[in-house]
Amino acid sequence: MPELPEVETIKNELSPWVVGQRFTQVTISDARLVSGGSVEEVRRGLIGQKVETLERRGKYLIFHLSNGKSLIIHLRMTGVLLLNPKEVDRYARALFHLSNGHRLVFSDRRRLGLIWLVDEANTVVCKLGPEPLDESFTPDILGQRLGRHRIPIKAALLDQCIVAGIGNMYADEALLAARINPLTKADSLSPEELQTLYHCIRRVLQAAIGNKGASVDTYVRPEGELGTAHFDFKVAHKGGEPCPICGSTITRVPIQNRGSYFCPECQPLNPGRSK
Repeated sequence: MPELPEVETIKNELSPWVVGQRFTQVTISDARLVSGGSVEEVRRGLIGQKVETLERRGKYLIFHLSNGKSLIIHLRMTGVLLLNPKEVDRYARALFHLSNGHRLVFSDRRRLGLIWLVDEANTVVCKLGPEPLDESFTPDILGQRLGRHRIPIKAALLDQCIVAGIGNMYADEALLAARINPLTKADSLSPEELQTLYHCIRRVLQAAIGNKGASVDTYVRPEGELGTAHFDFKVAHKGGEPCPICGSTITRVPIQNRGSYFCPECQPLNPGRSK
């Protein structure tokens, strides 16, 4: 699933092409794509409207329109947004034509992505937690939000209501960098561990944005190029491989039905804190 760095990359690379442009034609071939309305309502609501700004919130893309409405896109597991692809593949679910002659294609192999056209974006994203890269996000805020939960820290980081935008890959990488076992209870971290985790989260996410996201599965950038963030991964998707830090074998453990990768030597679990 595209996480914060991937969606931020898409936003950054699409903005020069879509901001200031109007939707001239909209084709939605899969009615399941639209949430909270009909295909025709979305089509009529978009045509003629100008994209004033393009924003990312968590893993959502928000197109703020000239009529005050917002088009929100959530790519989910396998969704991609392609700018002017040479061919429209069989997984295309929507085509958006713009006044500058460019077209945007929403392709989604597993048909899990969603779009909304709403009067107020917060009706969709209001439950999201704080943005981990915002200046207003601090170690204290991270500690307050984690301190309310006795679930494993890995599960807490994946909860978009606690902190927005972090997904499976970057949670694994941040926890390794902080030397915290993914099964450690979220409310058990010391002030020093919270400080370390805070800085590791931000460093891992910023580095991944700099590398244009991770192309480990279906993610590609709008013009079809791959991201390279996965070349820096130390544990994510590397079960059975040696840890690049200590040489121990990277372990995979399921946490809330998600595969979590960690180094048992670099990230030992204190039994007293796992209960």
